[in-house]
Amino acid sequence: MKKLFASTPLLLFLILSLSGCNAVGAKSASLTIIYSTVAVLSLLLLIGCCLLVRKNKVWFVLLFSSVLVVNIGYSFLAMSTCLNMALWANRLAYLGSVFLPLAMLMIILDVSGTKYPKWLHGALGALSIIVFLIAASPGILPIYYKEVSFAVVNGVSTLVKVYGPLHPLYLVYLLGYFAAMVTVIIRAQVKKTIDTTARAVILAIAVFVNIGVWFIEQMTSIDFEMLSISYIISELFLLGIHLVMNEYQRMKKIIKQVESVQGYSDADASTPDVMLEKPVVDEAASPERIEVFMMGLKTLTPTEREIYDAYIARVTTKEIMANMNIKETTLKYHNRNLYGKLGVASRKELLEIHKHIKSVQAAFEEANNVTGK
Repeated sequence: MKKLFASTPLLLFLILSLSGCNAVGAKSASLTIIYSTVAVLSLLLLIGCCLLVRKNKVWFVLLFSSVLVVNIGYSFLAMSTCLNMALWANRLAYLGSVFLPLAMLMIILDVSGTKYPKWLHGALGALSIIVFLIAASPGILPIYYKEVSFAVVNGVSTLVKVYGPLHPLYLVYLLGYFAAMVTVIIRAQVKKTIDTTARAVILAIAVFVNIGVWFIEQMTSIDFEMLSISYIISELFLLGIHLVMNEYQRMKKIIKQVESVQGYSDADASTPDVMLEKPVVDEAASPERIEVFMMGLKTLTPTEREIYDAYIARVTTKEIMANMNIKETTLKYHNRNLYGKLGVASRKELLEIHKHIKSVQAAFEEANNVTGK
């Protein structure tokens, strides 16, 4: 799955290259293939999102699903053979486009640590439905498009539109969302709820890439819908930030757990009666490995625990086999299970981590004795 996400930029570049290198007569088939490829890529990314994201999953699923729906709509529009088919494809694209900024805003609120009222997503969801119904009205009511007809331009199926009185509503809708996103990012940066400026910049890029592409498409005549690509770029930016932030929070939690296991707390570190230095945590005793080690100890079987205690007591391999009346192959079997649970690769690593934990505990007990006196 990581390879899929890593190769996505290359796939997008190839798609963009293909979109402009065909003869006019071949453009329809070419764009159909391109949109279909982008839709398949969107589906794969949605599956990857479901596997990778655990916290605030509903908004990421909505975001990635919206991008998939948009690209399916573009694909069907390129394959359309009549007005009715093209209108339904256009409605499908708008369905994804309307709910996409809602998902983006909620993700940015969560990633930036911004608190919001519980009713907000319900109200915004209702607004999205209203905007979608208006955008889906062509062919039924002349409020979004006054007139709409089907045409094939340069070999590409398209809708020829005359905008109606409510057409600017979608632009206002998008600008409102993007303004809200930018405001949230700036506020989070000022209040330091985003831990680095770089992450705030990446969030801002995810926002501006779509509105920028949308304006470019309004001012130029391009057969290919660039938004189908920019949406994927934005969702990858947001997913990356989310995963980084989750990893950052997980590391903080691990460190707190390790300090708790080792007997440290903020109160101990600030005790004026004793100066207590924490041992330097080297690579062999990093917080992650210590956590795995401590959790693994709780899952050892009686036999594995006996072997572990023997290793800690510096009992030799031959003595262990003799005391437990087992063969070398049996000991190796138990070692594989023991090492796997403790997250170590050898007896030496096991002893190094155990020694580190014991030294910290000893220092803490000594500090407590001094404080007690």
